[in-house]
Formats: sequence, C-alpha cells, structure tokens
Amino acid sequence: MRILIVEDETAAYENLVDMILGLDASAEIIGNTESVHQTVRWLQANPKPDLIFMDIHLSDGSAFAIFDQIEVEAPIIFTTAYDQYAIDAFKVNSIDYILKPIKPEELKRALDKFIRWNHQDIIHYLSQLTQLSTAPKYKDKLLIPVKDKLLPISLKDVSCFYTADKITYVYLKSGNSYPYAKTLEQIVSSLNPADFIRANKQFIISRDSVKDITIWFDSRLLVTLDIEVPERIYVSKNKASEFKSWIVSRE
Repeated sequence: MRILIVEDETAAYENLVDMILGLDASAEIIGNTESVHQTVRWLQANPKPDLIFMDIHLSDGSAFAIFDQIEVEAPIIFTTAYDQYAIDAFKVNSIDYILKPIKPEELKRALDKFIRWNHQDIIHYLSQLTQLSTAPKYKDKLLIPVKDKLLPISLKDVSCFYTADKITYVYLKSGNSYPYAKTLEQIVSSLNPADFIRANKQFIISRDSVKDITIWFDSRLLVTLDIEVPERIYVSKNKASEFKSWIVSRE
C-alpha cells in the first residue's frame, strides 16, 4: 500500500507515519506535501498513490482547492482538527475522516474500510469525489472587535497576521494592529491563497505587502514587509521554492 500524506505539521506527520506502520508494516510512505501548491505539483509529477491521507487546513489554504486544480485519482482519508462544520462538506464523499488528535483505533477503522473496498467501490467513490471541486469563496473583509464596536477591515488593507503567546494580531498597512480571536489555521483557510500565504508558524503575510526578500545563509528566506512587525519573518529552506513561486505567479 503506497501512501501520500498531505500534512503541514511535522509532528502530526511523524505521528501518523508511526501509527500507519504500526498497523501495517508493509505500508510505504511515498511522499509528504505541506500545501495545496505542493500537493498539486506532486500529484502531477508522480504515479498515483494507492491512498492519500489529507489534512484539510494546509499552509496555503483549504485542501479543497486541490480539487479545483487537478483531478485526484486516489482515494482519500481526510484528517482535521475541526468538527462538524468542516466535516459536513465532504462526509458522504470520503472513504473516512479522522478528527485530530488521531487515535489508533480510528486509524485502524479507516484503513480496514479502505482494504475492504473492491475496484467498483473505488470507481464509485472517485466519481463522487469530483463533487468537491467547487469554486472556493474567500473573505474580502474582516470584522475586528474594538471596545464596544466592530470595525470592518478590507483584506486589501491587511499586511499580515501574527501570533504570539496564543494571541493573534492583525497588522494593517497603516501600521495599526488589533487582536483577533482566531488562530492562524482558522484564518488561512478563509483567505485567497493567491493573496496570502502562511510564511511560518507565526505569520500569514500578504503578497502586496512584501517589500523585499533576502536569501539567508542557510537557504532560508528573510522577508521584509512594508510595515514594522514584532519579529523577523523567516521562510524555511523547505518552503523557500514554493514561496518564490507564489510571489511571482497569480493563479
């Protein structure tokens, strides 16, 4: 069984690999992608896997955007840290879904279900999977609570989102910043991946706010925005190529 894992958190990926191999030592993990962009490129460049484990919230947006760009020809088991609001969208079309943190017995149930499927089951499933390919709807405004009011903010005026000590902040191109009661994982799934990218664990940044990019000594990228931010923004070596492609192309 050849498996592709679409997961942008290293610890979650390693934990899933350990559990899969613990249940089936003959399973082969043939790839790991961390974003919509990487996954599309991987599926275009490689033979199709037998099975895909796919997180819904990826570093550059919702995994459902993958189905708008490429025909996925392998069965999928979705994983998500979120509950019913996300699950309802695909429950009838997936082999299974597993809520994080993943429990071994739930993983075994999903794998057993996949193993029981015959060729006709998979053909029927893949025909349903195309229903997930719907044009995503992205926000163009935020409502920011300020004292006893709600302040409408256009996303065109947002330079970045930043998190520290479990508190998220919205930084505007004007230099103002406001606390925002959502995690970066929740925020990035509602943003157009052509305009915003998850640069690292602390930052989501706007394409239009990138002032310059410095190639760091260890092949990381140092990104400078058009405003002052609380700490330097580094893009890891593994994500540097994807980031450079994103900054110069608009899908």
